[in-house]
Amino acid sequence: MTLNDNRMVSVLLVDDHAVVREGYRRLLERHGDIVVIGEAADAATAHSLFCCLNPQIVVMDITLPGTSGIEAMRRMLIYRADTRVLIFSMHEDAIFAKRALEAGAFGYVTKASAPNVLVEAVHSVAAGEKFLSADMARRLALSDFAADSAAADGLSSRELEVLRLLAQGRSVKEIAHSMGLNPKTVANHQSAIKQKLGADTAIQLLKKAAQMGLDPSG
Repeated sequence: MTLNDNRMVSVLLVDDHAVVREGYRRLLERHGDIVVIGEAADAATAHSLFCCLNPQIVVMDITLPGTSGIEAMRRMLIYRADTRVLIFSMHEDAIFAKRALEAGAFGYVTKASAPNVLVEAVHSVAAGEKFLSADMARRLALSDFAADSAAADGLSSRELEVLRLLAQGRSVKEIAHSMGLNPKTVANHQSAIKQKLGADTAIQLLKKAAQMGLDPSG
């Protein structure tokens, strides 16, 4: 089959780890009806390739250098309203899936899912169907965001990620290293999170994180 065959599903892969993208590419292209037409390691490159290549589906991580995957998706949706983005992320906390779906994602699959789940998700999204991996569907079904939905909505995707890591007991320095940020930037995020959530102490911040469904063990 060729790319012009209307049975082919064209995919743009967006993840900041080259080895991970290679694994995704091999997994998807093992199925003869899926072809990866481009790869990007950051939001800016992803948007440029998206505009040039016009893929049917964008498979994208949330955690990217600089601009987050969710913000990148918003920009793609502005450019092309019928964009289908499948978030494929390490984040297993329900609030990240909720944020992604509210922003316009067509589906959300956690990286803890079996390999065939990603393939199933791509096929479903290509057919115009929304898709959630089973683990995330359960988490969303069991979560109650009512108490702190307003507070959570006030946080950016980057701030949510910093909060998740703080809830795990990670230090500012550790978070900066894992996210590829300057420690001062992380400290500024921490201050902004506390202000937005009305948390004066670390204990209060942990309670807020728990109320939002952020798993301290994740």
